[in-house]
Amino acid sequence: MLIKNGYFGDFGGRFIPETLMNAVIELEKAYNHYKNDPEFVSELNSLLANYAGRPSILYYAEKMTRDLGGAKIYLKREDLNHTGSHKINNVLGQVLLAKKMGKTRVIAETGAGQHGVATATAAALMGMECVVFMGREDTVRQALNVYRMELLGAKVIAVDSGTATLKDAVNAAMREWAARIDDTHYCLGSVMGPHPFPTIVRDFQAVIGREIKEELQAIEGRLPDTVIACVGGGSNAIGSFYEFIGDKEVSLIGCEAAGKGIDTPQNAATIANGRTGVFHGMKSIFCQDAYGQIAPVYSISAGLDYPGIGPEHADLFKQGRAEYVPVTDEQAVDAFEYLSRTEGIIPAIESAHAIAYAMEYAKTLAKEKIIVVTVSGRGDKDVAAIARYRGLDIHE
Repeated sequence: MLIKNGYFGDFGGRFIPETLMNAVIELEKAYNHYKNDPEFVSELNSLLANYAGRPSILYYAEKMTRDLGGAKIYLKREDLNHTGSHKINNVLGQVLLAKKMGKTRVIAETGAGQHGVATATAAALMGMECVVFMGREDTVRQALNVYRMELLGAKVIAVDSGTATLKDAVNAAMREWAARIDDTHYCLGSVMGPHPFPTIVRDFQAVIGREIKEELQAIEGRLPDTVIACVGGGSNAIGSFYEFIGDKEVSLIGCEAAGKGIDTPQNAATIANGRTGVFHGMKSIFCQDAYGQIAPVYSISAGLDYPGIGPEHADLFKQGRAEYVPVTDEQAVDAFEYLSRTEGIIPAIESAHAIAYAMEYAKTLAKEKIIVVTVSGRGDKDVAAIARYRGLDIHE
């Protein structure tokens, strides 16, 4: 439950320099006003329906269900949204909000590039300048998305500091925002950072869970038994979970990146290996070294390659309301290939982490049980990287 100063239980808050405090307070006031403004809500709903392509479909994976021999599996097809992922839900809301606030420029961080592409898309649509920060390592892994952002008119800045991945892109974006708060809005891509960002992003992504509930009610006449989603910072997962938090009979399972194994240094499994700390303006759970410094993390998935998790997820874990499980690179790649060959759906490698766990979990349940898995994005961006992972000589 959200309480004063943006805490979810023990997690959340605002741990930021004074130079940013006025900006986040301004953002909070604007959001609290516009989220209840009928004109804003109507404009956003129109964009989601007529531009992003919502509602996304809830697809019964019949062949997958039959092959695995357990629970019924439905896929929430966020990969079919405009720009190819769930990221557009949040970005349309934030960029519209920024425009209402009189901002003329938006900046963003991105890992896999999907949030950056979505931000560049919304900025082009609404006539705003756009700058995207992306770790140098991720610009190589996701070269296609770099070009997509540039094609849409955004300037992509490669970040060389640290591990040159998502956390470093966030650092760079926050520094840029502090330097230009007057005309710039930081379009944060996940349910993390200082309050009010975790709440804003969750509210814009909660459309996923609302649609799952409505669509499954129409198809099956009941709630799912389990909702499963991949978790990096956690925006598609909290979007999938939020509508069901009060439905205690619905299990919520987040799948985090175990990389080469949670018993190796090369993973990004925050819940499995992390502990409470403060980073990127929030109190949450983070992967840390023995001295409390944020530890380097690794995943084949650029979008899950983050050393922490959003504070609402940390609270759901502490409450025992949601379970978080590690999934290795190898398991995710197997699932990437399995869903492609079984259902003709190529998922993002991030989403494949959730598919991988669902493949094993479904087998443990009776056939009358129902699992919904959120396919957070499409896998076009990952095909070349997965081919190389399998040892094929392929170029972008």
